[in-house]
Amino acid sequence: MINYGLENRVAIITGANNPQGIGAITAFAFAREGAKVVLIYKKVFRPFDKNKTDKNGVDRYYKANAGNADIVEIKLKGMNADYIILEDDISNEESVKKIYSNVIERYGRIDILVNNAAVDDENGFDTIEKITQNVIDDTFAVNVRGSILMMKELINHRGDYGRIINISTDSSQIFAGQITYGASKATLEALTRSIALEVGKYGITVNCVAPGPTQTGWIDEDLEKTVIPLIPMGKLIQPEDIAETILFLASEQARMLTGQVIKVSGGHAL
Repeated sequence: MINYGLENRVAIITGANNPQGIGAITAFAFAREGAKVVLIYKKVFRPFDKNKTDKNGVDRYYKANAGNADIVEIKLKGMNADYIILEDDISNEESVKKIYSNVIERYGRIDILVNNAAVDDENGFDTIEKITQNVIDDTFAVNVRGSILMMKELINHRGDYGRIINISTDSSQIFAGQITYGASKATLEALTRSIALEVGKYGITVNCVAPGPTQTGWIDEDLEKTVIPLIPMGKLIQPEDIAETILFLASEQARMLTGQVIKVSGGHAL
């Protein structure tokens, strides 16, 4: 086993209420390594058929994202993890400041930030012919503004250790059909490089993980059959694959790795 040196490090992870999601699985991975974890989430309400939530697909995914973090908390308790779970809105500056105040009050420091929270439009309005101002504003509010605000506060509360890991998508540069979502993630990748240059003097690294099609509960059997042939490795990415990459980027071993966008996609969208 790799010793990531994360014991007693304090990690904030946003977007963490889906038990199958990248945020929750990353939190479990950090807890396994002895880190203290702070989970931030906001409920996103979308219509779903409760009779179809027993298997992977949009109904299961929408239910998970509309719920609280109870299932995630049960798992953390079972791991004897040291954790905080907060429901809040990272797109609001005052809320972000409150989040950091709560973490500092509890743990006295913040070492790692994983910017995983993101929203997209599920109604088919994220194309150039159908785009609306609300879709643009809502997407960029969380995916870009929220991520920037979270990074700013970590840097303002910096100590002797700093790791920022942003979560993009492997198709960010070309995402027809989800142009605003793709553009928001491409923006996050640009921010990763720029901020890495600004904060290197503090010993803080800033990197980005760009997942390919990842089974976080939303890919049903039919979609899986369509997607897998597009992945050279021949299988869906699992949230554990993303979490292990994040652990490395958060570790002492990655101390000179900064400003990078790492695709964890099985070769998809290279």
